[in-house]
Amino acid sequence: MAGDARDGLGRIGIWTFAFEGQPAGRVRESAAEIEELGYGALWYGEAFGRDAIGQAWLLLSATRRMTVASGIANIAFREPNTLAAAERTLGEAFPGRYVLGLGGHRVDATVRHVDGYPVPTRARAVTTLRSYLDAMDASPAHGPVPDPAPRRLLAALGPKMLELAAARADGAHTYFVPAEHTATARRIMGPGAFLGAEQAVVLDSDPTRARETATAHVAGYLSAAPHQEANVRRLGFTDEDIVGGPSRRLVDAIVAHGDAEAILRRVREHLDAGADHVCLQVLTADPTALPDTEWRELAPALTPLDRPAAPGGA
Repeated sequence: MAGDARDGLGRIGIWTFAFEGQPAGRVRESAAEIEELGYGALWYGEAFGRDAIGQAWLLLSATRRMTVASGIANIAFREPNTLAAAERTLGEAFPGRYVLGLGGHRVDATVRHVDGYPVPTRARAVTTLRSYLDAMDASPAHGPVPDPAPRRLLAALGPKMLELAAARADGAHTYFVPAEHTATARRIMGPGAFLGAEQAVVLDSDPTRARETATAHVAGYLSAAPHQEANVRRLGFTDEDIVGGPSRRLVDAIVAHGDAEAILRRVREHLDAGADHVCLQVLTADPTALPDTEWRELAPALTPLDRPAAPGGA
């Protein structure tokens, strides 16, 4: 492990999928503005747009000091030695600024398809990721080795994966979770491991419109991501909340919506529950558009929190 994963991230970051559909020049401009707005870290997802390593290089080269974190690089898409070499390269080129979040949604025996493409599958999640980490650590380094090494986080929801994140990485990146999950994750991992929680938000003062956007987000994950459904069931949600469309209770637990003050309250809930860092995924009616306006509007309320957290949580 690479030391204290809290260094350089601050408490507030931005999480987005929207860069995948944007031209490189637009991504560079947006990343530079996010840094200037004062956010401590920039997280990005990986699907079928840019690959996680190429996206990291684009974002790191467009910024000067902000931490860039993959959330997550999917292990089903690349061999361990390939990811280990890429991790070393980014760590050497951008010292202390890259965080490798890794995991893999498709780790069961079912072949799933995205736009007709069969997504590679692996075996049981915890066993597979442990073996993958072993292989990364064993990969020979025939080039420069960064010092310090890039920090690693595991995509983790269930107790066993959270335990693995504390034991074999610098901590965990959680996603699609309420603050209650953050409290549980902190208890499982203990005070020493980093905990970065994604929080989906809709910045909209119209409650009906905001909840429509939030509901579409939650419904999309419940229909396409069985591990997310399993996690919300662990948190006490039932068929009444899930079958036939997400309930208001579930939507409001997963997505914070309203004005900047309402979103700040949800961020504080995660920090009070033990998160070291909260990365905000701003949702809009058009998921392909960059929510620049919302990022700008939220910054004055949230970036004052963006200072290094004390070890063990808020």
